[in-house]
Amino acid sequence: MTLGTSDKAEFCFRIDTASDVEDERRRFEFTPNEIIRINPNTKTAPVFRSRADAEITATIYGNAPVLIDEGKGPLGNPWGVSFTRLFDMSNDSALFFTSVQLQAEGFRREGTDWVAQGAAPAQSMMAVEEMNSSGLPLSSGSPRKPKLYVPLYEAKMVSYFDHRWGYYPDGAEEDTRALPRPTDEEKSDPDYDISPRMWVEFVGVQSRLGAQGWNKHWLIGHRGLTNNTNERTFITSLFPRRGVGNSLPVWVFENDLGAEKISCIYANTSSLTLDFVVRNKIGGTNLNYFYLKQFPFFAPDFYTKPRIAFITPRVLELTYTSHSLAPFARDLGHDGPPFPWDEDRRADLRADLDAFYARAYGLTRDELRYILNPADVKGPDYPSETFRVLKEKEIRQHGEYRTRRLVLAAWDRMEANGEFTAMGM
Repeated sequence: MTLGTSDKAEFCFRIDTASDVEDERRRFEFTPNEIIRINPNTKTAPVFRSRADAEITATIYGNAPVLIDEGKGPLGNPWGVSFTRLFDMSNDSALFFTSVQLQAEGFRREGTDWVAQGAAPAQSMMAVEEMNSSGLPLSSGSPRKPKLYVPLYEAKMVSYFDHRWGYYPDGAEEDTRALPRPTDEEKSDPDYDISPRMWVEFVGVQSRLGAQGWNKHWLIGHRGLTNNTNERTFITSLFPRRGVGNSLPVWVFENDLGAEKISCIYANTSSLTLDFVVRNKIGGTNLNYFYLKQFPFFAPDFYTKPRIAFITPRVLELTYTSHSLAPFARDLGHDGPPFPWDEDRRADLRADLDAFYARAYGLTRDELRYILNPADVKGPDYPSETFRVLKEKEIRQHGEYRTRRLVLAAWDRMEANGEFTAMGM
């Protein structure tokens, strides 16, 4: 629904019966200014399930601007962020090669990469980056100038705070809807990395990222396909500088932002509070850019030294779990080895970040409880749901809704020990 001339409009969505219209819990009012604050670019009203969903969303947008407000020009994009599809899985398919093809052409496997026979053994990625490709097709077989083929990442291979989410079995050539998942034991090995279906020449990756002005040795991207009934709706990941298919648009930051600030916006993307907003705004399965631009994100100047000091160590520990992301760790000033993969520890770290962002968005503890489980606050028959799939999964795995307990415990601890106050929240 678009804006009209009235000072205030009443809305009611997801109506199945005539009685739904009379249900006060489903009805809510918005002024034109409130709608413009939530969707300044499209000026459309989100399809909320309930009044509480609308009211909490309005509170969130009252405390954080949209990522890109197109009407404000450069000032409306304080992060200087843009999104690019690095490789198109259809149009660029001639650039991709399977492990079977690479092996047949005489390339040798080194970790997750393939290197031309005759190249110096165990070349570092940094060394290869400085070399020029011969420009010859794969079948030319000329090893005089080293050629390196690196994994082509697809969205289904990564998840939030996890660049080793799913893998293709060795030799796989066909696309698969659902990928097998590494075990915790495999993820505990810092030398372990997932295997893709396709590889692409690294010089092509360098060329395309160079054209975007991105010189860091790691990338951030988001899954382009989603659903508001999934366990999580907005999934981003930080992963090594490799090839990336169009299902995983890459974020490029034009402003001179260091790894600390970028790790903060990455933490923001992975917060439950933001995901609550996203699943109220997504109308289908495509996470189009016009949605993304209108999600509420804190601007770079929100991140004061105390807030950065709280966020970045947690992002580092959650993200740097294998040697392949050592460049990210070094950019954050960490020279040590990767952190152990410990599910209990990781759950605590995520809970800390979720409590931080809930407070930053201006929520009360009861509003956070609502986001975690509406029935917990409004009763079992309230006409809304948020993270039902996550809740049911954790009850099966842990015998409880673990995320709810940990996030609320983190909130209570940070409230009691003065952490919120110390960070100016």
